[in-house]
Amino acid sequence: MWNRPRFDLKVRLTLRVAAISAACFAAISAYFLIAADQAAHARIDGIAAIVAKSLELQQGKIQWGASPRTGFPDLDPVAAHVMTPGLCLGVRAASGDVLQRFCSGAPPAPAPPQAFAAFYRSLFDPGRAAARPVIVRGARIGDAVVWLDPAVQTAEAWHDAGRLMLALALALPLLCALVYATLARALRPTHLICTGLERIAANDLTARLPPFDLAELSAVRDVFNHLAESLDTALAERAELTRKLIALQDEERRHLARELHDEFGQSLAAIRALASSARQTAAQDCPALLGECDGIARTATSMMETLRGALFRLRPPDVEELGLTASLEGLVAGWNGRSRGATRFSIRFDGAFESLPATISANIYRIVQEALTNAAKHAGATKVSLELAMRADEIELAIDDDGRSNDPAAKSGMGLLGMRERVAALRGRLSFAAGPNGGSALRVVIPVAAADRPALDHAA
Repeated sequence: MWNRPRFDLKVRLTLRVAAISAACFAAISAYFLIAADQAAHARIDGIAAIVAKSLELQQGKIQWGASPRTGFPDLDPVAAHVMTPGLCLGVRAASGDVLQRFCSGAPPAPAPPQAFAAFYRSLFDPGRAAARPVIVRGARIGDAVVWLDPAVQTAEAWHDAGRLMLALALALPLLCALVYATLARALRPTHLICTGLERIAANDLTARLPPFDLAELSAVRDVFNHLAESLDTALAERAELTRKLIALQDEERRHLARELHDEFGQSLAAIRALASSARQTAAQDCPALLGECDGIARTATSMMETLRGALFRLRPPDVEELGLTASLEGLVAGWNGRSRGATRFSIRFDGAFESLPATISANIYRIVQEALTNAAKHAGATKVSLELAMRADEIELAIDDDGRSNDPAAKSGMGLLGMRERVAALRGRLSFAAGPNGGSALRVVIPVAAADRPALDHAA
C-alpha cells in the first residue's frame, strides 16, 4: 500500500478555493494595472495634443504679428493648466534639438518596493514619451513632447494597486475562514459515516445512519443502511446454515462413534479373545505359535487403544450433564494423561458458566478440543495454557502455547476451519497469530447475546 499523505477534505477544498480566489485577485490586479497604464498614456497623449495645438497658435500669432514680443516656444500658458506632479513638457525642433523643457516636482510620496518597481518596469514602460508634431502652414516645425517621471508613474501604480492588494489580502483569509467554516458544517455528518463504517468493520451490523440535509450524504446514508441490513441478513442466514451444518456434523460424529464402538470395538475384542484361546491351544500342541499369538493380541490391544482415542474425539461431550467447567477440566486432564509429560496442559476459569445453554457450552468445548489437538499434534508444544473468562457482555477464550507458530497445518488445517465455523455460527470473533513470546496465541470472543439464540438442533 502506498503511504500517500492524507489531507482533510475541508483543508483541501479551502486551499483550492483560496488558489482560485488568489488567481482571480491576481487577474483583477493585473487588469487594474493595465487600465491605469493605458489611462496614463491616454492622458499623456491628450496633453501632448494640447501642447502641440498651443504651440501652433503661438507660432501663428508671431507670424501674423499679433504678439511680436512673445518668445517661441512658451510653455508657461499651457503648463499652468495641465501640469501635475511628475509631468514634463518639452519642445523639440525639427532638427532634434530640445528648445524648451519644463518639469514639475515629484510629490513626497513613499517609494514603492523594489520588487514591485522591477516587476512594473518589466511589464510596462513607465516614462514613455508622447510626441505630437507642431505643424504651421503645412510644415512641421517641431514636436511637442510630454512624458511622466517613471518613478512617479510607478509610485502611482503602487498606490492604486497597493490599496487593492491590501483589500485582497484582508478578504482572502476571511474568505478562506468562511469557506472552511461552511465546509466543516456541511461535512460534519461524515464523522457519523466514519463511525458507522468502523462499527460495521467491528461486525456490529446494527449500525444505521440518521437522515442528512445534503442530497449527496442522504444517498450515502441510504446505500449504507441498505448494505448494513443486507449484511446482517446474509450473516444471519449464514450463521443459521452453519448451525445446521454443525448439528449434522455432531450427529454424524455420534453415529460414527456408535458404529465404531459397536462393530469395530466388538470385532477387536473378539480378535483378542481368539488370540488368547489360540495361545492356550498352542501352549499345549504347538509352542512355536506362541509368539504369533502374542503379536496378534498386542496388535488388537494397540488398535483398541487407538479406537478409544478416536471415540474420545468423536463422541459428544457430556457438557449438559457435567457442565462446561467440569467437561473442560476432564478434557485437559485426559490430554495430560495421554501426553505422559511431553506436553503440559493447564486451564483457568474466570466467572460463572453454569447459566450458559448446553449448545453454547458444547461449541466452546469443541473449539477447545480442536485447539488443544492443533497445539499438541501440529505445533509440537510443550506447554499449553487455557483461560476462559466471562465478561459483562461476552465470553473470552485465550489459548497460548510455545510450539511452532509458523506451522502451515496449524494455521490452515481443517481444525482451525472448524473452529472458525463454530465461532461464526455464534456471531463471535476468532484470531490466530504468533504469540508475543513465541508460539501461537488463539483468541475467541463470543457475545453473551449469542447465548440467547435458539439452541442447535442436534437431530439429524
